[in-house]
Amino acid sequence: MRVNPKLFQAFVWLLVMQSFTAVYAQKPAKKTTAYLFAYFTGNSKDGEAIRFALSDDGYRYKALNNNQPILSSAKISSEGGVRDPHILRGADGKTFYMVVTDMVSAKGWNSNRAMVLLKSKDLVNWTSSVVNIQNKFPGNDNLLRVWAPQTIYDPEAKKYMLYWSMKHGKDPDKIYYAYANSDFTDIETSPKQLFISPTNGGCIDGDIVFKDGKYHLFFKTEGAGSGIKIAVSDKLTEGYVLQDRYVQQTKDPVEGSGVFKLNNEDAYILMYDVYTKGKYQFTRSADLENFKVIDNEVSMDFHPRHGTVMPITRKEAKRLMKKWPSSAQK
Repeated sequence: MRVNPKLFQAFVWLLVMQSFTAVYAQKPAKKTTAYLFAYFTGNSKDGEAIRFALSDDGYRYKALNNNQPILSSAKISSEGGVRDPHILRGADGKTFYMVVTDMVSAKGWNSNRAMVLLKSKDLVNWTSSVVNIQNKFPGNDNLLRVWAPQTIYDPEAKKYMLYWSMKHGKDPDKIYYAYANSDFTDIETSPKQLFISPTNGGCIDGDIVFKDGKYHLFFKTEGAGSGIKIAVSDKLTEGYVLQDRYVQQTKDPVEGSGVFKLNNEDAYILMYDVYTKGKYQFTRSADLENFKVIDNEVSMDFHPRHGTVMPITRKEAKRLMKKWPSSAQK
């Protein structure tokens, strides 16, 4: 079969132009130069609220709003207090999602059934909704607690996946997942177990990091220990294989792991709450396997509990400082 040279040349040119258009039609990635730390401060009415802090380098943090809450827990929650804030930049680069435990610790550790979903376009103005797992999904009559929700974008489902731990009756805490609706105001799928512990031990405080084509699930063990382990999978919602060793760099009990990538280098920070000592520890890793303590490089003018850090742009940092000035500005 003979091919018309002119038609062939036109076909090749069309492919080139389509490739060019596909590449350059994509929105450029935002250049992140700072860090936003979302956290709460303790087991009190005042402490169980969302607070923000900023850092230029990921090591030195200054609290915003004089270390006071940036949102009223009474207005956004059903229990009157919130804990464990997780903050995420959306796949579009300009929408932000935050999820928190709807809980007041004074009522007991087996007292909450709900989480709060929050959404923002500017990190300053937030909309919120409460999702009560026990009321929404049948079969949860013996549900005792709903802890530490987090969010990740699922590129295959093209939806935001929530994952958190729940305890039913005498069973250990288990990590579950479900998908949020398009408005991020509710959960639209029934919770399914995300990670199955080989020992059937309790698991809480899940934190998923995608690196080198694999999903790394950090979590705290309950019952058999009080430390952080990692399970790895090629898929977001299944197949997690436990790497059976603790990765925290202390002998004290820890919880609430938070992992984030540094802006200008191929390295990660793993931080966690050393809750029996009232302190936070920061570690650094290049491979998410080996971690080195860097506490001597870290400073904070506040005492956080379980929280998360998200890279942000200089413009976003300035907007936050304008709304909630830090002590460094005074």
